Amino acid sequence: MNPQTIAIVKSTVPALQAHGEAITSHFYKIMFEGHPQVKAFFNEAHQAAGTQARALAGAVIAYGAHIDRLEAIAGALPRIIQKHAALGVLPEHYPIVGHYLLRAVKEVLGDAATDEVIAAWGEAYESLAGLLIAAEEAVYSANAAQPGGWRGTREFRVARREDESEVITSFYLEPVDGGALLAFSPGQYLTLVLEIDGQPVRRNYSLSDAPGKPWYRISVKKEEGGRASNWLHEAAAVGTRLQVQAPCGDFVLQPAGEQARPLVLVTGGVGITPAMSMLESVAHTGRPVHFVHAARHGGAHAFRARVDALAQRHANVKPLYVYDAPRASDTPHATGFVTRELLAGVLPEDRDVDLYFLGPKPFMQAVYANGLALGVPKQQLRYEFFGPLEALEA
Repeated sequence: MNPQTIAIVKSTVPALQAHGEAITSHFYKIMFEGHPQVKAFFNEAHQAAGTQARALAGAVIAYGAHIDRLEAIAGALPRIIQKHAALGVLPEHYPIVGHYLLRAVKEVLGDAATDEVIAAWGEAYESLAGLLIAAEEAVYSANAAQPGGWRGTREFRVARREDESEVITSFYLEPVDGGALLAFSPGQYLTLVLEIDGQPVRRNYSLSDAPGKPWYRISVKKEEGGRASNWLHEAAAVGTRLQVQAPCGDFVLQPAGEQARPLVLVTGGVGITPAMSMLESVAHTGRPVHFVHAARHGGAHAFRARVDALAQRHANVKPLYVYDAPRASDTPHATGFVTRELLAGVLPEDRDVDLYFLGPKPFMQAVYANGLALGVPKQQLRYEFFGPLEALEA
């Protein structure tokens, strides 16, 4: 981009900071009215809560503020690229988003959004779109070229379903074509492309088993008001066929060298699902694993029997269960929450661990803050939100 474009974009950052969420909320409204077919790419719950609008506003502001030094925000791009590739975002979707985003800027900012401002942001958007389109095509091509890989959707059938708790059910998915399965990294997720009540819906669900099995397993919590999760629990019987996008995601278990650090997996609620994939993948290797899981009570605790079985078989696996509202018959290791003191009791003195954590936002904020306070190096704290990325720091 030319220096004038960069200068104009940077000069508008204060206005975007003041009105960013209003712009992005208006953007979603007018885009869904003009192109309702793109609603399938967005989660209604995140829309209703405003988290998607806030996340997009933050991304636009960050892009504008760093447009002359994009390396400062490069760390955020892999997650965006993987999310887009998981959902099946295509080049033809970008002009739609660009049109309505620029229109929203103009309609919210009014006279402040001059022709020069709109032109500069149009050029900036085209530059970013080109970068993302190329990166997403690289993901699609790489997935299609791998053994068992594919592009677009592939038909799977529900081969088995198992209740893991009162609210979480596992679905074992096998390809209808009987072919091989694309390998994935523990922590990645699938996207299901569904049709519910005549409306298209796309949802990401973490893979909860180790790679190398003849199936993909997803474990889904039945959320109150959750359109896709309720449909899966109520309608996806054995034999049901589902359209599935290839595994994606950058929140993955990093390869361990010969001197692997201890692995600490800290999860809350349905955040346990990608951690199960990680645990299933390393339990047999001898790598020390501390598996800390927080649940409301025993009825909401998924995979307890499986984790206990792994711990009994492998001395390197150390589970610790925390219930904040235990029932009379429950047997947690601790009651309350995953406090700094509890976490300190799990960590070695040198704090040299790989700490992966996932769960509700307040849970993650607490684990993040406590991990830093206890001396775990920031680069060894690994996490991902279900839904739009939001800051963990208060």
